[in-house]
Formats: sequence, C-alpha cells, structure tokens
Amino acid sequence: MHRAIFTLILAMSGAAWAQSSTKPGLWEITSKMTSPTNPQMAKQMEEAQKMMASMPAAQRKQMEEMMAKQGVNMSFGAGGATTVKVCITPEMASRPPIEQQDGCTYKFSQSGSSHNFSFQCAKPPSDGQGQVTFSGADAYNGSMRVNSMDKGKKETVDMTMSGKFLGANCGSIKPVKLPAK
Repeated sequence: MHRAIFTLILAMSGAAWAQSSTKPGLWEITSKMTSPTNPQMAKQMEEAQKMMASMPAAQRKQMEEMMAKQGVNMSFGAGGATTVKVCITPEMASRPPIEQQDGCTYKFSQSGSSHNFSFQCAKPPSDGQGQVTFSGADAYNGSMRVNSMDKGKKETVDMTMSGKFLGANCGSIKPVKLPAK
C-alpha cells in the first residue's frame, strides 16, 4: 500500500475524530485494519506486534521514546488491534477533523450524532468512505473503507475504530505536532 494512503488512513482514523469531538484532553483510540484484497493483513499486523514484543527492552524503550516525542503512546491488542493514546489540545479540537490535501476532494455530512465522510484523491489514485458515531462527548465508534492502487493492483483496507475520553489531563503524553494552517 502506498505510504501516502496509509498516512491518509491514519489521519482519518481515531485521532482526527477525537479532535472533532471538540473535547480537549487525553483520548484512547483503538483501531483494527483488515483487507478483503489482502487476507494476510491481519496476520502481518499480528506478526509485527510479536516482533515489537520480542524486541530487547532497551530497543523497545528507545522506540517508545521516539514515538512519545511525536505525541504517540501506542500498545497492541489481540487480532492486530492497535491502541493509541493521544493528547488533544484546545487548538487541535477547534480544527476540522481532516486537513485538506492537494489533489483530493472531500465530502462531509452529519445526521444527529453520526458523521459521514468520503474522499477521492488523484495522486495516488484512491477513494474511501466511512462513518463515525458519537456516544455523547466522551466516546465514538466508526468504520471506514479505503480503496487504492499499488503497483497496478487494487487494494482495499477496512478499518474499525473506537475512541474514549480518558480525562482533561494528558499527563506525560505530549500533543501531536500539527502542521501550520
């Protein structure tokens, strides 16, 4: 899968939707990706998690510290699920959930507590759609599907996600650095 598409999937996932809740503070986001065009994806995610778990303690600590500097505290769950703790600042909460990228068009709609979205990008060629439903101001669940081309082959990735507000104090987790507006 193209790195840009993977980045877009992550950008549109939990942290973006925690931002759109307009509630600053510490959020825990759990996501899981699968692929009908790549049935091995779940197994590959689990293998990557096992590799992380088997790293020497010093190497794992170094990786965790590097991720923490980027504002990410990540852990792995069963079946390839990933859990990330993210600190959302008041500035981040005031921004739209998705930063516009050149060559892409986006559509958003809202019906009650559900936010629907879709996108289409020219470079690399990709499209996707999804829905996030909020359960009050402290939690949400969602899903999305992204279609892309990689080396002439169509790829589809499905993601489920959930987020919950942990509290106003982010503790030792630093906010993710945002690009300038």
